[in-house]
Amino acid sequence: MEARLRARPRKSLGQHWLTDRSALKRIVDSAEMDDAETVIEIGAGTGLLTGLLAERARRLIPVEVDERLASRLTEKFAGLKNVTVVASDVLAVTPEELLTAGRGSLPYVVVGNLPYFIGTATVRRFLEASVRPRRLVVTLQAEVAESMAAPPGRMSYLGVEVQTLAEAKVLFHLPPRAFRPPPKVRSAVVRLDVRDTSDVEVDDREAFLSVVRAGFAAPRKRLRNSLAVGLRVSPSEAGEVLSRAGVDPGQRPANLSLSDWREVYFAYRRGQEQGARTEGSG
Repeated sequence: MEARLRARPRKSLGQHWLTDRSALKRIVDSAEMDDAETVIEIGAGTGLLTGLLAERARRLIPVEVDERLASRLTEKFAGLKNVTVVASDVLAVTPEELLTAGRGSLPYVVVGNLPYFIGTATVRRFLEASVRPRRLVVTLQAEVAESMAAPPGRMSYLGVEVQTLAEAKVLFHLPPRAFRPPPKVRSAVVRLDVRDTSDVEVDDREAFLSVVRAGFAAPRKRLRNSLAVGLRVSPSEAGEVLSRAGVDPGQRPANLSLSDWREVYFAYRRGQEQGARTEGSG
């Protein structure tokens, strides 16, 4: 049966299968699954990680977009009552639909070797879902994983976006030889422990992130100038926002903490509301 799963990777699907047994075991150990949790595995591929997860998971739902592999995985794990393979594009269905299709239940965790070109989108899908996992342990392009987990000083928009909803930590890096075929980029495994509530208490998360996105519009510039570019206002107007927020306008956007961005957001909102009142009274 193992030989029948030696399919050729499809470049169009970004298939780089993790084959290093030691790395696979570390991923399973890092997931810290308990008997109450359903495991959703994204990008099951040829089933090497699937087999290790199946030994520990109460209920395992391997998800594979490649129907030829999904069919072979179904055959391979047909004798295991705790495994239900789902042939699906993870970005085209909700977590609730995956749980239903795989006969799983809450709570759940996400594990997987994510295709690089949908890695960030997949993480966002689960973090922003109405039913979120307890944690994700996933393989990503190293630069993406590092950006998600970066502290102030090396922060990026992606880091702020992810860390508002999860505690992020890069667990370990993987060399290209750990995959078949070897990718041309570095890889890393990141663990995201999902918070019960956002770590940044704001009245509108999308509006908050739009201000953060504006602040990173020109990340190599000073914060005042970068925010001015993103908000399409003058540097002096951006400086006024930062002054109200109590944030140094001369630093780089990467230096701000989550709480700093919260203050910038509310300072901007106060300015907008004040401007609206002034126009209304005029």
